[in-house]
Amino acid sequence: MPGVPRYFGLKGKNLNLAIAFIAGLDFLLFGYDQGVTGGLLDLPSFTKYFPEINPEDPLIKDLEGVKAQRSTNQGIAVAAYNLGCFLGAVFTIFVGNPLGRKKTIFWGSVIMTIGALLQTCSYHLPQFIVGRIITGWGNGMNTSTVPTWQSETSQAHERGKLVMVEGMLITAGITISYWINYGFAWIGENEVAWRFPLAFQIFFALIIFGTILNLPESPRWLVMQGRETEAIEVLESLNDKPRDDPFIKNEIAAVRATVQEMSQGSYSSLFKMSEYREFHRVVLAYVNQMYQQISGINLITYYAPLLYKDIGLDDNHYPKLLAACNGTEYLMAAFVPIFIIELVGRRKLMLFGAAGMSLSMVALTITNYFLTVKDVTEAGIGQAVFLFVFNTFFGIGWLGMTWLYPAEIVPLRIRAPTNALSTSANWIFNFLVVMITPVAFETIGYKTYIIFAVINAFIFPTVYFFFPETRYRSLEEMDDIFKKTTNIFNVVPISLKEPHRYDKHGQLKPEYIEDVVRKESVSHGVAKESVNDASS
Repeated sequence: MPGVPRYFGLKGKNLNLAIAFIAGLDFLLFGYDQGVTGGLLDLPSFTKYFPEINPEDPLIKDLEGVKAQRSTNQGIAVAAYNLGCFLGAVFTIFVGNPLGRKKTIFWGSVIMTIGALLQTCSYHLPQFIVGRIITGWGNGMNTSTVPTWQSETSQAHERGKLVMVEGMLITAGITISYWINYGFAWIGENEVAWRFPLAFQIFFALIIFGTILNLPESPRWLVMQGRETEAIEVLESLNDKPRDDPFIKNEIAAVRATVQEMSQGSYSSLFKMSEYREFHRVVLAYVNQMYQQISGINLITYYAPLLYKDIGLDDNHYPKLLAACNGTEYLMAAFVPIFIIELVGRRKLMLFGAAGMSLSMVALTITNYFLTVKDVTEAGIGQAVFLFVFNTFFGIGWLGMTWLYPAEIVPLRIRAPTNALSTSANWIFNFLVVMITPVAFETIGYKTYIIFAVINAFIFPTVYFFFPETRYRSLEEMDDIFKKTTNIFNVVPISLKEPHRYDKHGQLKPEYIEDVVRKESVSHGVAKESVNDASS
């Protein structure tokens, strides 16, 4: 009997770590793209080529109409990336299932590379914007698919940690971009100060599309395509167990049953309310992604250097240094949920994050009011501190959550289009925030923070009442929980009270092992009876 299959010579835990590395690298690239542009906007070598997006040009200081228009142009240029991400996510709704998880990620990475080359070689604003849209398109494909691929190749007890690692690596990418921007800012007028930071993203994309096709495909997608033998081989490799092990038998039986029951699904199923409550689950996934973006995180991520510059720290590239330090602290905060996500669950982290983010935005409102209206310069220190505090709460409660949660709560047949749709929410609201930020600060000033304080306060009760817990749940268990749900209010108590099939170590509980054995016996008995009938 052949041994357990290997990928790159890896199996079991090491193979899961390899998948997590590539999935995480994609999110590191995603974070890098988010953070890199904000640090380039005030570079003389950058504004020389793109003066249309430089509202701080001293030559237009007294021309308020021109300054407002350039603020709008800046928002458009920066947010063009997010618009591309939205288009890529919508595109994935239609190509995600036909292509499969691996091929979608492969082509997404190729498209990102093309977009990055266009940005790096730009000499005019239209080319720069087109490059950002193309880069975003590829990233939209990837971020719609990677969480699904990661979730469908992970065991229930490891899934939360692995996807939280992806979230942590978003901040790692942001941090890397901030420090690179800070270092290259000292170059001065040389164009490499902005062309190299834009080109560096290609390095990550090359690793992804150079390795992804040689890693395991999602076993659930393989079963859905009728390739069950390949799915069993993948499960053997991922779990380092032979195919006759009860764990593998249970996994393939559960996946097979789900695929069979959901085989009639279609894109229109996104809006149906059968016993699986598809539309209910799609709405939860969509709102979860929307909440992450309208919290205001990208107000800071994209414009951190400019926000620190407004405090009055103009010398020695201090705004970029503070932004880099902020990103580093953000990265440290993002490590926390990796170790506690399975201990405390998804709901508690989301509630903790929403409460802290709301209070942080209240503090930013007050400090920015005293700084900009009352001209109390000391308030700038408070504003700098609470930009750090906000990122801490976001990093712990919401950073990785929206890449994990939607993939956990939707049924298999519509999992890919639902995650693409929910990711499109992430990007369209990301686009909205990034687009309006320069204009909002130009027109309503400190009141911009009030908007986000109220939004985060509203997130808290909606999570408490409507978002079910998925901790220690297999993807098939969530199907059963929603089948028992009768309205939007009782899914939370059901998710908290329903017995778990797996323990905290990911092992199938004894009563479910017995159930698998019993089902196998019945299946063999029926098969044997059929053979006897045929013989007679």
